[in-house]
Amino acid sequence: MHVYKTKGFTRFARRHGIDDKALTEAIARAERGLIDADLGGGVIKQRIPRPGQGRSGGFRTIVLYRTQTRAVFVDGFAKSDQDNIDDDDLERFRALATEFLGYNATQVKKLVKAGVWIEVEFDGT
Repeated sequence: MHVYKTKGFTRFARRHGIDDKALTEAIARAERGLIDADLGGGVIKQRIPRPGQGRSGGFRTIVLYRTQTRAVFVDGFAKSDQDNIDDDDLERFRALATEFLGYNATQVKKLVKAGVWIEVEFDGT
């Protein structure tokens, strides 16, 4: 399993003090079948805790996800700021999932090398 975050998501995470450990824990939960919301088309929503707090009042993240293959964090928001994503956003995320999850290893390496995606160390736990 390879885990990545986009440049835009990286800015969101840094601004809110979300570390890579919280991201890998969210993906480990997904790998165990504990997905907060399966939005279809390779798009899931996973909750991330606020630093020092629990997940329920924390952040919602949009992840483009394929089991045992790849996860790409693309968006995040606080529940207090936004209840959910709208239909237009969902369609955009599904289109991105088709594209991003279809990339081969060479394409992914180019994205990482260019700094468009940042790889998150993931050990599966």
